[in-house]
Amino acid sequence: MNTFILRPAPVAAMGPRRLCLTLVGALWLLAQMAFAQTSAVGTLRGAVRDSITQKPIVGASVRLDGMARGATTDALGSFRLDAPAGDYALVISYLGFRTTRQAVQVRAGETTTVAAPLSTTGLNLGEVTVTQNTDLNQTLSIIGRVDKQLRPTNSAQDLLRLVPGLFIAQHAGGGKAEQIYLRGFDVDHGTDFAVSIDGMPVNMVSHAHGQGYADFHFVIPEVVEAVNVYKGPYSARFGDFATAGAGEFTTKNEVKQSVARVEVGQFDTFRGLLVADVLGGRHLFSKQKESAYIAAEYNFTNAYFNSPQHFKRFNGMAKYNGLLSERTSLTLIGSHFTSNWDASGQVPDRAVRDGAISRFGAIDDTEGGRTSRTNATAKLTTVLPSDAIVTNQVYYSNYHFDLYSNFTFLLNDSINGDQIRQRDQGRDIYGYTGTYEQTAMLGARSLKTTIGLGTRLDDTQVGLFRSIRRTMLDTTSLAHVYEQNVNAYLDEVLTLTDRLTLNAAVRYDHFFFRVKNRQAETTDSISGQADKGIVSPKLNLYYTVSPRLQFFVRSGLGFHSNDARGVVRATTQRILPRATGAEIGSTFKVGSRVLLNVVLWGLDLQNELVYVGDEGVVEITGRSRRVGTDFAVRAQLTDRLYVDADLNANHGRYRDEPTGANRIPLAPTLTSTGGITYRTTSGLSGALRYRAVDTRAATEDNSIRALGYGIFDVVASYTQKRYQVGFTIENLLNRRWNEAQFATQSRLPSEGVDGVEELHYTPGSPFYLKGNVSVFF
Repeated sequence: MNTFILRPAPVAAMGPRRLCLTLVGALWLLAQMAFAQTSAVGTLRGAVRDSITQKPIVGASVRLDGMARGATTDALGSFRLDAPAGDYALVISYLGFRTTRQAVQVRAGETTTVAAPLSTTGLNLGEVTVTQNTDLNQTLSIIGRVDKQLRPTNSAQDLLRLVPGLFIAQHAGGGKAEQIYLRGFDVDHGTDFAVSIDGMPVNMVSHAHGQGYADFHFVIPEVVEAVNVYKGPYSARFGDFATAGAGEFTTKNEVKQSVARVEVGQFDTFRGLLVADVLGGRHLFSKQKESAYIAAEYNFTNAYFNSPQHFKRFNGMAKYNGLLSERTSLTLIGSHFTSNWDASGQVPDRAVRDGAISRFGAIDDTEGGRTSRTNATAKLTTVLPSDAIVTNQVYYSNYHFDLYSNFTFLLNDSINGDQIRQRDQGRDIYGYTGTYEQTAMLGARSLKTTIGLGTRLDDTQVGLFRSIRRTMLDTTSLAHVYEQNVNAYLDEVLTLTDRLTLNAAVRYDHFFFRVKNRQAETTDSISGQADKGIVSPKLNLYYTVSPRLQFFVRSGLGFHSNDARGVVRATTQRILPRATGAEIGSTFKVGSRVLLNVVLWGLDLQNELVYVGDEGVVEITGRSRRVGTDFAVRAQLTDRLYVDADLNANHGRYRDEPTGANRIPLAPTLTSTGGITYRTTSGLSGALRYRAVDTRAATEDNSIRALGYGIFDVVASYTQKRYQVGFTIENLLNRRWNEAQFATQSRLPSEGVDGVEELHYTPGSPFYLKGNVSVFF
């Protein structure tokens, strides 16, 4: 691993200021070169719309036949192509729509406008181009669109699994955010992976349970349209939490059919869903195209544990999207979510092995919690007369969280036990993001400039308490946390040639941390304040051989996210530890119906300053290095048969620890997901899915191992114009597997004061059958 060819460390050695000046200078020089290369060029403009609904299609691929480079449609479905004067065939494609070709003429110094309606069709990978991305750094976006059609998404967990290479594990009942694993990271509940929905952040800063806590359960899966995936710190659009990457989810702008759905399954499982159009062709704010719908979801299950889970969750959402004019669109979204549950927690391996409890039993069956979140957001997108696109978005969230856990049982208190309560009380989140996007010509070359501004403010009170069977005993810590992030970025995309594109960008983040102790009759050790800024430059190159083959090299600096309580307690440490990453890869097609993505990557972290919410202490892990490879394939074997697979290999070590004691606990080493899908034109479809993870170290010295597993799921449905019936089976072969696993020191009633350190786990689901019926209207 010491010969890693991308060598990210020397980039960091330049220092961010020197690197920024180098990037700006290089960009200026390239611009002068582009100015010097003049030729007779013309412009094509147009808008791509659904031929039935007349709604704009965002992200459609637009290119001139014979040219490697093309364009994609923007937030209003519009596109611009600059090309030498001549006669061409304009090719427009988008997954799920029939590709169109039309003859066009580009006139020197003139702008030609074309209309481009697309009609829907079945999934056909032959119509996919590898450059079909609204953002160059979204090399996985086309794979995400394929997955959205091939991979079933009946829960928030399924939505997260749409991110290639991402693994999740649930370990405290269905109401708690999942544990996330990606690119050699145990991301915990979201510390190093940024999650957003419709531009609104999901991750919580300085959360009562853990930094970056990303509870995605407030999202209704049936209304999600797409996911855009960014891996690594290479995009200037993301700062906080985006060390390993980011996942941007977007909901549908309209529903073409209203639907009522009922699911019933084993373990007293019930789910009801309603998604309904509410405008019915009427107009609210303009005479342009508008749409609005509501969605509601209710879940209940007792799950497969010996102690009933009593899990209840309600989600409600309303969304409006409309064109106020030909150049302005408005999106309004409001949602509310509430959930409460009981949990059996993590069980020690020895208790099951000795017969004290069954595999699905509990040492403390009073764990569980309740949580809620209310969101509101408004987004206005405007195309200026200069064709610049300006986007302004504001959002607000109100959030509550209360969790009871018991990881060590009787280790610290042999009389009352070690149950803890973590509370995030009345968090208010205020945010704004704005972008200005302009494409201009530098001689014969195009330069796309994006300027972004944003801020996020979190105001909350977080506490850690001791309890017994959900009855409060005393307070460990209680603090008011005020944290604000202000950020700005400049992103430039310069087409050096018809095939080679340079993306140079720089981002600045500034954090303000303020923590005030609220615990009575204690010292003020948790109180304090700090602020820190950090510059994160990015440099990416893309070489497009053809619409079927693209190579890329990416590099960038980012930072590891830290909890405000950890920052004010350890101000002598790096408040924003530097992350340095690089990768090289390719997205390409083999034949017309096989799509592949291959990447080699590496990432260095200066430090990880971890605030442990379960204990109220700060841990400093030191420097780390992770390298790995990602491989993804999507193939259409016949008109009806599809295959998809992801394979991700990772190697990570702490750099300052001796060999043999430098493993990164729970960091995945090998993961894979995939499946086979069969679809007929008569409405019958089915899929056999798998997910597998290798056995890995649970401690730095590898003395305790988290066990690997591989399981299969089945999904089948029969769809007609007015109804759908189907079923899902989780863990088809009824295998014993551990979902979440940890190396924990705990004490059972019959053991000595030191307890025992060993593997604790949440058992994975046994064979689990659910049926569903949907009615469309």
